[in-house]
Amino acid sequence: MVEQPTRTRRVLILNHYAKPLSHAGGTRHVELFGRLKGWEWSIIAAGLDHVTRREFVPDDPHFVTVPVTGYTRNDHRRVLSWVSYARNAFFTALRQPRPDVVFASSPHILTPVAGWALARLRRSRFILEVRDLWPEAMVSTGYLRRGSLTHRGLRALERWLYRRADRIVIVAHGWRDYFAAAGADPAKLTWVSNSAEPEDFDLRHDLYRPLPDRVPVRGRLFVFAGSHGPINGLGRLLDAVAKLPEHTFVLIGDGHDKQDLVRRAKAEGLTNLHFLDPLPKEELRGILGGADIGIHVLVDSPVYRLGASPNKLYDYLAAGLPVINNCPGEPEEILASSDSGLSVQTDELAAGLRKLAEMDDSTLLEMGRRGRQYIKDHRSRTVTAERLQRLLDELVT
Repeated sequence: MVEQPTRTRRVLILNHYAKPLSHAGGTRHVELFGRLKGWEWSIIAAGLDHVTRREFVPDDPHFVTVPVTGYTRNDHRRVLSWVSYARNAFFTALRQPRPDVVFASSPHILTPVAGWALARLRRSRFILEVRDLWPEAMVSTGYLRRGSLTHRGLRALERWLYRRADRIVIVAHGWRDYFAAAGADPAKLTWVSNSAEPEDFDLRHDLYRPLPDRVPVRGRLFVFAGSHGPINGLGRLLDAVAKLPEHTFVLIGDGHDKQDLVRRAKAEGLTNLHFLDPLPKEELRGILGGADIGIHVLVDSPVYRLGASPNKLYDYLAAGLPVINNCPGEPEEILASSDSGLSVQTDELAAGLRKLAEMDDSTLLEMGRRGRQYIKDHRSRTVTAERLQRLLDELVT
């Protein structure tokens, strides 16, 4: 009797802001789903890069893009962009081959609504991935008043989605209590942390110009690589930079606050601070380890006390960099357990930066080695992809 070949299963990912490795931005799903076995996958993403405000044309066959409206700040135009993505992703997905699983990812809550509707129509299983707690994040960052009509409506929609999802993927382990309080079935929750693959962060000076060659360096070279937005607290970082003129700081990325930060640095004569444009993820991975120390900073917001799973922290550690951090909870625990960095209060940021800068080379290298090993053992893309593989395989038998 001839054994029949196992049918390849299909998962469709809805992610407004997804990017391939050849672009700057969120590559979580490319790196995770690309490691799965026995699954075909595709991503429906926005056809507009909201940071550069240019058309996004992917060079990855796993991507399908849809038109969306643009925005430049957190106002009604941003909401309209969410609506346009959810609507256009839904109708585009109807023309795709039927998926076994619809995997709809936040941050904004309208993507999971489109994912649920699509799963119902296509008779697929529905996985809701929560990468930001909505609407709690909006309340904590001051964009939404707790108890307002809009807040109550979004909170009801959030709980409605939790009840209807077949499974819920969360990126921060500490969020379990939040979901329990929201009435989510604990059996539905699967923790698939953000992560990084250490081997991907080996220096590639054969392909990319080294980071120390891109800016004039004196003293230690500190790097921040990520979004320059209100939640990142980079204004407080500039306060600290001004107190360490003997060291060099590089901020890589873009965001709504970047131009204000550039103007401030120029006005204050911060000649030790340099801004670089966003880099494709492949290039960033190949040069990040050329710095001495990575910087992970966020504003002091109640939502981060519930839990956080910051990509940039894992990237720094995977690249072998010791890290300065001001975020409590999981980031602080990771650095403490691996002895790979220093956590401080935000008002102690300058002192923390100076303390790391004054450590000798061998001490910093050993801290970086321990952090890289921690990522390899606990937070690599391989480890987290295996967790995602088990979830999908168990859901679709």
